[in-house]
Amino acid sequence: MSQSTLIMIAVALLVMWRLYSRMRRLIGRQRSRLWRHWLAAIFLPLLLALLAVGTLAAPDGLAALAAGTAAGIGLAWWGLRLTRFEQTAEGFFYTPSAHIGIVLTLLLAARVGYRFFTLSALAGPQMQQSMQSFGRNPLTLVIIGTMLGYFAAYAIGLLRWRRAAASTPQAVSAPQGTSDQV
Repeated sequence: MSQSTLIMIAVALLVMWRLYSRMRRLIGRQRSRLWRHWLAAIFLPLLLALLAVGTLAAPDGLAALAAGTAAGIGLAWWGLRLTRFEQTAEGFFYTPSAHIGIVLTLLLAARVGYRFFTLSALAGPQMQQSMQSFGRNPLTLVIIGTMLGYFAAYAIGLLRWRRAAASTPQAVSAPQGTSDQV
């Protein structure tokens, strides 16, 4: 095997491991950690702004990023409605709708995997030019905008829930339409 083939295999294994660990975290009950919510609520919009500045020269890329961000915010609103929130003696917990996070993560992984696969067939200047266009591609920007918009808006929703829950002792809320009480 050539060295480049071994590097591609190593990168593919690393990506699969990260996807697996990310999806395990998206499924099931999670402890609400304020620092993590604040980090996502501050860092992800800054990252979106940085991407927007980088695409100012390409109006179609900027429009794609804005559309993806709007879609992500809408998905976050829907995801928060499906989330089960709990305040117990052990602390604050939430159980997100795993489907939304998993689909967004797989969508981004599929896009990156597709681009990685198509780049592996190129060499030299062609590969460098294609790598530079990857971040400006409207489809890529829609997917990235959706994912970043979703996780940023979801984190903001979790912060709002924590602030409201802190003022009501031992409150438990379930998704609308259910009557689960702990």
